[in-house]
Amino acid sequence: MGAPIPDPGVYISPAQMYQELRSLSDGLTRVETKLDGIGQGLTEVGKDVADHESRIRALERARWPLPTIGALAGVAGAATGAIALLAR
Repeated sequence: MGAPIPDPGVYISPAQMYQELRSLSDGLTRVETKLDGIGQGLTEVGKDVADHESRIRALERARWPLPTIGALAGVAGAATGAIALLAR
């Protein structure tokens, strides 16, 4: 049995290292661009949600008289019926 052969290791040339670094940099640039687009989209969605919220609030404020008018009409009808019943 002889002595074990030492592992020569892996050699990566500076040109290969530079190419890999450039590839990683390009990938990072693409990710940053996509994140900027997503951030812009979220800003627009936030504006839409705020607009919808204000429109819904306006509709809710405009709708509150309907139940009140219905209740007043019911009271007026009951009063008219009671007056008609007592007037006999």
